[in-house]
Amino acid sequence: MLEKLKKEVYEANMQLPKLDLVTFTWGNVSGIDRDSGLFVIKPSGVAYEQLKPEDMVVVNLKGEVVEGKLNPSSDTPTHTVLYNAFSKIGGIVHTHSPWAVSFAAAKMDIPAMNTTHADTFYNAIPAADALTQKEIEEDYEGNTGKVIVRTFKERNLDYEATPGSLVSQHGPFCWGTTPQKAVYNAKVLEVVAEEDYHTLQLTRANSELPQYLLDKHYYRKHGKNAYYGQDNAQSMTHAKRS
Repeated sequence: MLEKLKKEVYEANMQLPKLDLVTFTWGNVSGIDRDSGLFVIKPSGVAYEQLKPEDMVVVNLKGEVVEGKLNPSSDTPTHTVLYNAFSKIGGIVHTHSPWAVSFAAAKMDIPAMNTTHADTFYNAIPAADALTQKEIEEDYEGNTGKVIVRTFKERNLDYEATPGSLVSQHGPFCWGTTPQKAVYNAKVLEVVAEEDYHTLQLTRANSELPQYLLDKHYYRKHGKNAYYGQDNAQSMTHAKRS
């Protein structure tokens, strides 16, 4: 069942240690098949070097295991909430990458301070609220997803334009149109978290990007008038400007 997606999710998971986004088994990637309403996720606590595509677990949008011999990731309820709430995402990744966790531990947004950020994230990457004791005791992983969804709703954020969030005192969750794109976004988030940390050490001046520069970098990669790269119709016209 969903053998192609299993391979895709397996390969995306294997990128996490290669990109220095995980230590030990502290991370997971999933990918969804919207037509069937099923998603595939890494099994819980299995070392990356031991993983095989057939180890991936198939889960439905109620969080129930449909196929798989191993237990799915303990973060499966979080993925389930996000897939149900954000209907256009195709993959989700969770890590405990250290620079992102530093901001999460401080309960701080990752501000848009440079064009590296603006190329992928249109807004500051939000730090969703830390879970209350009641939320943790009732449904820790499910409420982790709900606090992200609530933060995006309360701040009127577009989950496609800002494809990631921190959960305060926990860590980052990112998403994308595919599992591989979710991993890409997770790496960008980690890079800009490190860059922002150093910027904040170097100066107390306001270093956030002006809106016009943020707009320029975000929209040259995203939207109908995008011209960065080789996949856009206008890329040849604007080649000298990229």
